[in-house]
Amino acid sequence: MSAGPMRQIPLALSAAEPPSFDNYVAGSNGEALAVLRVVAGEEDAAPAPRAVYLWGEPGAGKTHLLDALAAAVGARAIRLGPEPPTAAFADALDRLLQLAASPPGARPAAPVVIVDDCEGLDDARQQAVFHLFNRVGEIPGAAFAAAGAQPPIALALRDELRTRLGWGVVLRLALLTDGEKADALRRAAQGRGIALPDELIRWLLTHRSRDIRWLLRLLDALDRYALERKRAITLPLLREFENAEPLVKS
Repeated sequence: MSAGPMRQIPLALSAAEPPSFDNYVAGSNGEALAVLRVVAGEEDAAPAPRAVYLWGEPGAGKTHLLDALAAAVGARAIRLGPEPPTAAFADALDRLLQLAASPPGARPAAPVVIVDDCEGLDDARQQAVFHLFNRVGEIPGAAFAAAGAQPPIALALRDELRTRLGWGVVLRLALLTDGEKADALRRAAQGRGIALPDELIRWLLTHRSRDIRWLLRLLDALDRYALERKRAITLPLLREFENAEPLVKS
């Protein structure tokens, strides 16, 4: 028997939008957004950058932009980082070696290698990324995009990899201002079909975490809570929700 009634939440109505170029709030990071759109082939530029490295503090939007790039290029994306098993790096390198050796007319669409959290790469993964970067240069139309918490020269990585990461376009991402965070919350809410009162947004930015990722997770949970109760999202509902779900404050 069930311990209690199941919570019926219409998830299709409250699911967060996947990261995309369109739902990224660029703020002062418009250049990074434009460069990655060119890498993805969504905008024209001559020549298109073959390598891009993004760096900045946590919450600046590095992972969002890399996820958006992966979504934009689809099957061309080779997505890597500190977490995938080492075998994934070996598989990616094999794929690039085969492409480089293929006759030009027989090659599939050029890949885009995407590496996040470069500062977390262990020695084996660093070596693999170094070789992947080199192979990308041998394949016409291929590109390399990476991100980390620091500029390439400051990363505690192998010298040859630091050098490669600094060869292409290097861009620093700035954290959003409070006004830009408010815009991000409004756009995320609009993507769910809801309107956030201005007083609720001001209260969140004044009294709760200013990390936009945390705020968006809170919005997601609050949306589900409101849908369960068939109520509009208001400041009183937020306070009720926080009293009912204290973990949301942590």
